[in-house]
Amino acid sequence: MTHIALTRRSVLAAAGLAVPGIAFARARPWTADQAGPFTFTSRQGEETVAERGFFDVPEDRRDPRSRWIRLGYVRFPSTSPNPGPPIVYLAGGPGGSGADAATGPRFPIFMALRAVADVIALDQRGTGLSAHIPARPAPTGPWPVLNRDGVTRYFRNEMQRAWADWTEAGVAMAGYNTEQNADDIEDLRRHLGVETINLWGISYGTHLALSVLKRHPGAIGRVALASLEGQDQTIKSPAHVDAFLNRVDALLDQDSIVRAAVPDLPALMRRVHDRLDADPAAITVTGASGPVDLRLGALGVQLLAAGMVANPPSLARLPELYLALDAGMTGVIAPFIGDPARYFAISGMPEAMDLASGISPSRLARIEAEARTAVLGDAHNFPMPHLLGAIPGVDLGETFRSAIRIDTPALLVAGSLDGRTPLEEQAEVIAQFRNRTQVLVDNAGHNVFESHPGVTPLLVRFFGGEVVDDARLTLPPPRFVAG
Repeated sequence: MTHIALTRRSVLAAAGLAVPGIAFARARPWTADQAGPFTFTSRQGEETVAERGFFDVPEDRRDPRSRWIRLGYVRFPSTSPNPGPPIVYLAGGPGGSGADAATGPRFPIFMALRAVADVIALDQRGTGLSAHIPARPAPTGPWPVLNRDGVTRYFRNEMQRAWADWTEAGVAMAGYNTEQNADDIEDLRRHLGVETINLWGISYGTHLALSVLKRHPGAIGRVALASLEGQDQTIKSPAHVDAFLNRVDALLDQDSIVRAAVPDLPALMRRVHDRLDADPAAITVTGASGPVDLRLGALGVQLLAAGMVANPPSLARLPELYLALDAGMTGVIAPFIGDPARYFAISGMPEAMDLASGISPSRLARIEAEARTAVLGDAHNFPMPHLLGAIPGVDLGETFRSAIRIDTPALLVAGSLDGRTPLEEQAEVIAQFRNRTQVLVDNAGHNVFESHPGVTPLLVRFFGGEVVDDARLTLPPPRFVAG
């Protein structure tokens, strides 16, 4: 069961409970003798020879007093006798682990890309092998009403307390931003001893790649990016999300039974949200020590929907969920929330990255205006913009968020049913690339790289230096459920 998490990783399963206490213990402890060859095993049990490596960087390059931290990666050696520049995988989130991503559905892609180059699964600062932010004790409540005001107030207070604790423990929290992350990529290139590297990224990984291209353009040979997120797109447009939901509603015409049960999906969703805003429902979830009573407002449901629209398998169940909620069966959402301690957990890196990337004043004004009438309000990228201003002085500013002209060869992949980064958002980023090839996978979602068997050969050819033409691939449409 997927749980809601109050970060942009809501499309992922929530992390495990935090370890009590503030200490410099790392999520995946490393020592010098762990560098070098080892057997890498995927979640499906496939094994391959890989190499674990580490390099050191300042936690905050702007502060000469900040500590140095060690970043880790997993390298899959090329099977080519004449490999090209290393391909560095940039995970999404923010907060995703590259090494962990390589164990999942993208494992075959990592293996296929070895035909043209070494493939490196980097754990970005603050994640996986590179985790140096101390784990916090699991929150214990009392829990707020799951509406916008209650959750925003709770989360801002928790973030401020966590930031103060981490700073007191010696962590340079201001160093956890996308510019520092981009400079880590340049340090990785130097560590590898190569003139150029290629980038392969998805979602937040594309946000990071854009910063690398802005700061170190000469170090990058080629980029393959999917589910694009621009420098000023940490917070998605509610109007673009509404446009996506309207396209989904049109798809319900394909099934007369579903259409009869749901004449207007956005209207159904609004009705449920309005009712929960006016009168939050009592639900019982399972906590670490037993049953926990919560009050469910609209935001709790909107957060779940914002995760479900990411990919067709969960998107297809949206009508069923909202029909149940409309019928008063609010308990159906309890398994998705699970333990409130997981729901309200703060890990540091994702929140700090989003705070630093921020949002331009003009876009913020547009987001706030659109959110007043949008189906999901401003829940789509919680905890932003809700955390804005909670930690002063970390915003990277307008120079960071400004668009650039990109001449680097790029393969840009999108899914037509990606509700996390809607096509309208991606179009704004695509316009920055002057030397691009576009691949659209009809009926694919946010996790588009592994969605269609035709994507991997295109990636291999592209990173092998071949000319790849624009392409359109097709998957069967989702089968919506209204039972």
